Amino acid sequence: MSTSDTGPAGSTGPARLDRAWAILFARLVLGLIFFMAGVYKVFEQGPLEHARRWFLPYRDTFLPVWSLWAVGAAIPFVELAAGGLLLAGVRIRAALVALGAVLVIVTFGHLLKEPLYPFHEHVIPRLALLVFVFAMPRGDDRFSLDHLLQRRAAR
Repeated sequence: MSTSDTGPAGSTGPARLDRAWAILFARLVLGLIFFMAGVYKVFEQGPLEHARRWFLPYRDTFLPVWSLWAVGAAIPFVELAAGGLLLAGVRIRAALVALGAVLVIVTFGHLLKEPLYPFHEHVIPRLALLVFVFAMPRGDDRFSLDHLLQRRAAR
């Protein structure tokens, strides 16, 4: 087996192409999960209703009510924008950081209300995809606009 078959980052063989496909599928699934949630929350449910339904139940905690409204109304737009960026393959790292923050907020909120919340059903699958895409070398995400723009800039 040649080095290009087993593929260190930067190799050009089949292993690197396999990684590119794996990254693409993980990025697209993660992007769809968040983008479609954002579409629903922004255009159907509405950001204020999202905040009212999912964040205001925490008004009996130490969290200021204004912060519940602010974060609850902002998250749908973050999910929409960052999910769309992942689908397009643009500003991937910034989108992953934003969605990672959403997952931290969601985890914190659920555990604040229910310390033994089974977040493995909701958070962990999304976090696994996010960490996978984040951990892969940027250059191996060959099917992204970021990669194309970086190659053009290098010319």
